[in-house]
Amino acid sequence: MSTLTREFTKGLWDEIPLFRLVLGLCPALAVTTTLENGFGMGLSATFVLVCSNVLISMLRKVIPSEVRVACYIVIIATFVVCVEMITKAYFFTLSESLGMFIPLIVVNCIILGRAEAFARKNGVMASLADGLGMGLGFTIALSVLGGLREFFGAGTLGMFFGDRILFPQPMGFIAQAPGAFICLGLLLRLMDGISKKT
Repeated sequence: MSTLTREFTKGLWDEIPLFRLVLGLCPALAVTTTLENGFGMGLSATFVLVCSNVLISMLRKVIPSEVRVACYIVIIATFVVCVEMITKAYFFTLSESLGMFIPLIVVNCIILGRAEAFARKNGVMASLADGLGMGLGFTIALSVLGGLREFFGAGTLGMFFGDRILFPQPMGFIAQAPGAFICLGLLLRLMDGISKKT
């Protein structure tokens, strides 16, 4: 397996941010009331992660070590503003659903953590592969969590089936904050069980 493939695939299973590293819990618990919200937040974070990883990797020898975190935040914030403007212009209902959580991508520990732990030490292509893998892993995790909460909490999967009821007896608490913790805990346990079997 090549280095780039390894850097890409680690974020899809071995180091999936939400389930393995248990990072990014704020958006995971707050916005994943629907599959669409989870998917939209995941793609937004992926865009910021990939772009910031690449730019930080390109500038890693130029950014002074004393102010690197401040520089990372400025770079990340720039891409977050781009995402916010794009979602407001082209995906307004998603933008309204995600609300303040799009600007909060700036302080998402996954993005800043990948900048500090990976992009500042590695080349552009490796940083691109790392950002894309981690971002897609995060998107998958948020989508699964959002889909489960929507299906069991509201009985629908609006992204695919509109408002058609698929689960006849919705459990409303799953769509609430406690349901987010319960679903996340069950998914963490499932991932742990799968890992022990392989």
